[in-house]
Amino acid sequence: MGLIIAAGNTKPAFPYDYYYGVRIKTTVAATTLERIGRPELHTSLPVQSKMRRCVLRDNGTVAYYLHATDSTKRDTGAAANLTGADGQVMVEIPKHYRKFEFDGTDLIALISEYPLPGFHEVPKMYRSAYEATVDRTVAATPKLASVVNTTAAFRGGNNNATYDGTYRSFLGLPATAISLTNFRNYARNRGEAGLNGKGWNCDLYAAQLATYWLFVIEYANLNCQADYNAQPDANGYKQGGLGAGVTTMTSANWNTYNGYYPVVPCGATNSLGNASGVVEKSIDNGAGIAYTFKVPSYRGIENPFGHIWSWTDGCKCEIQSEEAGGLSKFYVCNDPAQFQDSSYNGYDYRGDLPRKEGYVKRIMGGEFGDNMPVEVGGGSTTYFADYFYTNIPASGVAMRGVLFGGSAIDGAFAGLSCAYTRNAASSTTATVGSRLCFIPAT
Repeated sequence: MGLIIAAGNTKPAFPYDYYYGVRIKTTVAATTLERIGRPELHTSLPVQSKMRRCVLRDNGTVAYYLHATDSTKRDTGAAANLTGADGQVMVEIPKHYRKFEFDGTDLIALISEYPLPGFHEVPKMYRSAYEATVDRTVAATPKLASVVNTTAAFRGGNNNATYDGTYRSFLGLPATAISLTNFRNYARNRGEAGLNGKGWNCDLYAAQLATYWLFVIEYANLNCQADYNAQPDANGYKQGGLGAGVTTMTSANWNTYNGYYPVVPCGATNSLGNASGVVEKSIDNGAGIAYTFKVPSYRGIENPFGHIWSWTDGCKCEIQSEEAGGLSKFYVCNDPAQFQDSSYNGYDYRGDLPRKEGYVKRIMGGEFGDNMPVEVGGGSTTYFADYFYTNIPASGVAMRGVLFGGSAIDGAFAGLSCAYTRNAASSTTATVGSRLCFIPAT
């Protein structure tokens, strides 16, 4: 049956036929969820199915979409240029609508293609298909980039040229050891297109949150590291998760290999196109194959967790010492023109974070479905199945950013909502990179 629109209205006449979502029983440890809403939408997945890789110009227009099953080609079948010459390789996340509500202790999460009553808009946005590197072609204006490019101008890691030509070369890898402040600045060097003249950004909390809920509703599972299963269940629904991802390296091996810098090249999942799945990737340590990973992609977003942490803009934490108040406050800003690292002006307070580390047992939820924790005490395969990292300053108040996803040594701690709140925006670490995002003007 087609969508029925009442005369003179832009909303469906029967709105409850046009949403789908999940019920999260917050008192139940199981990560698998009950699907609610119109059953057919859980098989057709009208929002998720519109996610697709494309090449995006700096002016915010799509140069072309990539082939559904092979990202080395355009959707026409012609060869694509993923080097940055035509634009940045991004995943288009369509505009959609979300609603969160509590039914007793159950958290209800719903999405729709349509502006149904009580739903808020999730604007169209673009999140990089790959973990970001930096285009240093013009040294004075380095640009954050999502590309498959093995030239020196796009060298990843910490831009160490001495590894070129060796098994641990940083050519073609994501960039790390860059502060949140500089990641933001490098993204903004792409120009003034998009929302409020600041559409180009490093990874965004809004994009991370959108990815999280799209996955959770599609798979009806809070554990993104559940074993990957390419086959739908008897109802035609997605099942399982994306597997362990690039999270199984040991600390000693990673340090010996290249000092905790990235190991997986950008574009490892190009053979999947827009599909979710995993691609086996082997890493040579100079003496033959030493490490093999199953690199995950969710709807075109390669390594949505694991491998390297992702500096994420548009959110921050106020971590108070016990003597200064004893609270850990979480703030969000959706206007990129107001992003900064000096105050909470322009940011909305969303709730209090736990004071201790641990696996997440309960998230904020609230009107916007914030997936930061309010309670820890879960496990690697129970409740929200991801880990929360924090520490408390001995005195005063610390302003902290948020890293998401986990790294190659984090194992079961990693995941789509794994969050790390120990670092100031100025922090630079070998294990920490970011993504590239773009928000079009409204």
